Amino acid sequence: MRLFIIIVLISQSIFSQKYYTRTGSTGFKANVAAFEPVQALNKSTSAILTNDGRIASQLFISAFKFRVALMQEHFNENFMESNEFPKATFKGHIKDLDVKSLTGSKEVDIKGSINIRGIDKEIETKGTISKVNDKVILTSNFILLPGDFNIKIPSVVRKKIAREITVDLNYEFSKKK
Repeated sequence: MRLFIIIVLISQSIFSQKYYTRTGSTGFKANVAAFEPVQALNKSTSAILTNDGRIASQLFISAFKFRVALMQEHFNENFMESNEFPKATFKGHIKDLDVKSLTGSKEVDIKGSINIRGIDKEIETKGTISKVNDKVILTSNFILLPGDFNIKIPSVVRKKIAREITVDLNYEFSKKK
């Protein structure tokens, strides 16, 4: 009986259609009016999506690009400590998703755990998923709080950085061959 269960689990893993991207776009904004915009974009997020809606993504913190080089340096060294915490990850599930039967565009609920600076935080958000030819496109945005990840913002710049960080993602998945 155990052997049968193991074979079933392995076959589900093997035959489950997977989609992936290595060029997903993850950005954030922490803008405050009247100050220099605090925002960055990472165009090298890796993510995988299974046919039944399981999703995982990973990005390197140092791959976020800012308009102002000094902001990027402070972000990596002082706020995110990207030498010590080089990656951020997300593992979760898109509820009620069957990619094989997906047509057009659909609003979805996404639930999972994000890990930044070694700290896990459960999040729930909405997103939009669509299928165009063999591509699956997922977009979403959500709010994160720096304090939830022990990110200390010095008093010198506290008024120049928003208390809530808006994270935007745009992933274009291709079938894994």
